[in-house]
Amino acid sequence: MIGAGPAGYAAAMRAVDLQKKVLLVEKERIGGTGIYNGALSSKTFWEISKGIAEARRKLSKYSESETSLKNLNFKDILRDVSEAIFLRKVQLETHLLLLQRKRKELIEFVKATGKLTDKNQVLLVKSDGSEETIEADNIIIATGSRPRKLPHIPIDEQTIVTSEGIECFQEFPESMVILGAGVIGCEWATIFSNFGKTRVNIIDKAPRILPFEDEDISYTIEESMEENGVTIHRESKLERMQIVNGKVEYELLYNNGERKVFTVDKALVSVGRIPNIENLGLEDLNIKLNHDGTACDAQTLQIISNIYSVGDITADFALANVAELEGRYAVEKMFGLDPKPINYKNLSTIMFLYPETAGVGINEQEAKKRGLSYKIVSLDYSLIPRAIAMRSTRGFFKILVTNDEQMKILGMRAVGEHASSAIQAVALLISMDKGIEELAELIHPHPSIIEGIQECVRMLKGKSILKPEIFKDTLKCKAVDKQGNCYDIIYPNKPCERTTV
Repeated sequence: MIGAGPAGYAAAMRAVDLQKKVLLVEKERIGGTGIYNGALSSKTFWEISKGIAEARRKLSKYSESETSLKNLNFKDILRDVSEAIFLRKVQLETHLLLLQRKRKELIEFVKATGKLTDKNQVLLVKSDGSEETIEADNIIIATGSRPRKLPHIPIDEQTIVTSEGIECFQEFPESMVILGAGVIGCEWATIFSNFGKTRVNIIDKAPRILPFEDEDISYTIEESMEENGVTIHRESKLERMQIVNGKVEYELLYNNGERKVFTVDKALVSVGRIPNIENLGLEDLNIKLNHDGTACDAQTLQIISNIYSVGDITADFALANVAELEGRYAVEKMFGLDPKPINYKNLSTIMFLYPETAGVGINEQEAKKRGLSYKIVSLDYSLIPRAIAMRSTRGFFKILVTNDEQMKILGMRAVGEHASSAIQAVALLISMDKGIEELAELIHPHPSIIEGIQECVRMLKGKSILKPEIFKDTLKCKAVDKQGNCYDIIYPNKPCERTTV
């Protein structure tokens, strides 16, 4: 395995399960972006910022002053993040070390770069500069990805940074701009605005952020961001960004022709990631890369018969859970276990925003694009007792099902407290190709956020406790045909507006 991030590490462990001899190669740090400058570090930032934002909101409600938060220090936050990273680092490294001692005949680790010189040979260049060529029956490439950089922006990872430069900050910037309104850009906008120490701007060339999600989700997050002090430069194009006198100056051209120049302390460039596919020797084996820089068949993960690529260099899903799944799948396939094909259409995702947002399956935007006939039901958090008790009622559940008697679940979106935990039962039903019947009569814990899901299902079956005709703004149940015509389920044959629920 070349690469010991989430994909390579998981692949190695699955090979050990099958009693296969493994050499795990990593040029830098075990865990990769799954730990450093990525999933674990950014989510630790988010968890800390979420707690601080909640404290700020409660202090503003119950106290006249936020004095206890005035001395918030970025270095203290960074120390907490570093401790979380260190804990996970030690877990993985200790686990690997002890496993090597117990099963030394099966697994070996070497710190080096790997380059294919033949379909069964890899040249290792070790950290001390020495070289060694090894033979292998099968090879897995799991070299991960890195932030995409733009040639006209002078990224120095100090003043203008990618996600890898956030931890270089010495203090909270008074102001910053984020280029990119996708998931990562919006997460960092949420994090820094949560701390309450930074004026955050975000550049978005589209009319709304998170354009791949339904409008109701985008608008909920936008409203929350703006309440938290974030300025969204909608429908704007970045004309230039440069460092002037230690600050960032950027110029925007808006769709209406207007130009504006802004100055901030820091800039974060968040415009996606690119696979680390260079210098692997693939070109020497006459292996052609796909247009997106990947190098494998999307279904089999095979580059050629005995070489597989997994993780961020494989597909458009730069997610640690997908990487681990692909690593394990590749090992099972290469050793003839005939694993069930990976279903990328049933991925569970979390967006660490405010409110927290999670989803599984397709959304309404995708259902319309496919020309599906479906039913859709939504319930506002303001009707969930647990959310009321938490004094956090911003959010909603939305479930899509087939427009037939079976009502098989197509997808779900959850926006609000405990969103990531709420989608799990629905994710399981989607993977089992089941309908909603199992959820309708399941006894949910009370009070809990997931009781809202049960009410959604009861609405679809026409037996909800709270009636949609009474709570018209917070309970909605619609049907959409293949032509996009929308009808109110509560009042059969009554047309409704052709908008998202």
